[in-house]
Amino acid sequence: MSAADDDFRPFSGSFGSPPLRSFARRSRYVLRQGSRLALYTLHSEAMRRMNRRLQKELPETPKVVPSGPMPGQRRMLADIVKLFAEDLKAVEDGLYPMPSDGTMTPRELLSTSRAFFRDVPNVARRRATGAHQEVNEQAEGFADALPRYYRQNFHFQTDGWLSQESARLYDFQVDVLFSGATAAMRRRALVPFAEILRKKDQRKVAFVDLACGTGGLLHPALAAFPRLRGTGLDLSEPYLNVARERSRSKRASYVTAMAEDLPFADNSLDIVSCVFLFHELPPKIRRQVIAEVARVLKPGGSFLFVDSLQSGDVPVYDGLLSVFPQLFHEPYFTSYLDEDLTGLCADSGLEQRRVTPAFVSRVAEFVKSS
Repeated sequence: MSAADDDFRPFSGSFGSPPLRSFARRSRYVLRQGSRLALYTLHSEAMRRMNRRLQKELPETPKVVPSGPMPGQRRMLADIVKLFAEDLKAVEDGLYPMPSDGTMTPRELLSTSRAFFRDVPNVARRRATGAHQEVNEQAEGFADALPRYYRQNFHFQTDGWLSQESARLYDFQVDVLFSGATAAMRRRALVPFAEILRKKDQRKVAFVDLACGTGGLLHPALAAFPRLRGTGLDLSEPYLNVARERSRSKRASYVTAMAEDLPFADNSLDIVSCVFLFHELPPKIRRQVIAEVARVLKPGGSFLFVDSLQSGDVPVYDGLLSVFPQLFHEPYFTSYLDEDLTGLCADSGLEQRRVTPAFVSRVAEFVKSS
């Protein structure tokens, strides 16, 4: 392989590194991810205690009833550890660099933690009173033109997707929910991504991340693949503004648009990705998004998909999945659980090449037929 060819490889890790270097790398990874696990678990426990106190002053909510087996804490912790082990292996295999999760300064961490706890009573109130339409009732300006299904307080979060305050807090809230494992779940998409790029000149690859939010997959992808350019597409201007603030790469661009009406030409993209998008979409819109992805992908192009587990993916989690929409405002989650994504994609010419669980997520690759 020539030096020029080597430029177009995915992130070049240290293969066969000396034992001391390998030990140092693993120790650094374990320390960083272990501290994240502890941080977000402590926030989760503190939030539960707050909610117990708040419930005494709020209307009684219906009892949560799982419709299937529930994983115990030991099983969930084991699956988080397995996820981290797979993440570390990808680093050691040179697929992407050591993740930079948890690099907030102490001041940023304190500020975000305070904002998180300030919002807990607001979320509890909405859950107890069923107030999930505040965003629609207060919509004005750019929000007026957004689809009706989008103008809701998803997860009962303040401002839904429609403010920069929500955008700056959202990733922290999700990490509290998933014990700091969110970024590692997203990064599982970088494994097939790296395999795709081994055969390509990164500079010529057209890549778009749908519903990119604050850049949770777009930014790690650009960090992992140093010649790649990528476009983050989202319907929320405030979330894209925060993505721009957090971006460290001039190779990132952003566009405000709907995933069901993509502003790209037919057969123009090599890779399209999305993370935790489909469970937020009504069934009709899911089908439109799949059709749009199939339209814009080049023949042989890949659709990299990360979202919640579905019913039956990991049976021991089925009860937990059924509980999720009872605890949070997730109006389309139940329909997602039994959606035949493989069949829907096949109907649009997207063949499923792989699918694998990663803690509470599923990671899949669909390839457009030639």
